[in-house]
Amino acid sequence: MVSKEYLAVILGMGLVTFLPRWLPLVYLTKRSLPSWLVEWLDFIPAAILSAILLPALVTDGATRSVDLWRPEFIVAIPTFLFAILTKSLGGTVIVGMVLFGLSEKFL
Repeated sequence: MVSKEYLAVILGMGLVTFLPRWLPLVYLTKRSLPSWLVEWLDFIPAAILSAILLPALVTDGATRSVDLWRPEFIVAIPTFLFAILTKSLGGTVIVGMVLFGLSEKFL
């Protein structure tokens, strides 16, 4: 049987994850945001992705020292350029995979 403490923790965690999503949705449903704020909010996904990817690309996992000659970083540069030029998600994934496979053979 589940104790009352576990049930309270589960309900509390549900409330803590539900409210930050629900409140802005309810508050902003009938309002429009200024255009400068919408433009600024468009940058957030790219900033988060950069913050996640950059340490994995340029640092060594064990010592966390910067190494710009890591195969991951070297492959990321032409893959990023391909993504900018073509704007093709599928093509970018394929180019990145092929280049990474080649880097394992030659680097």
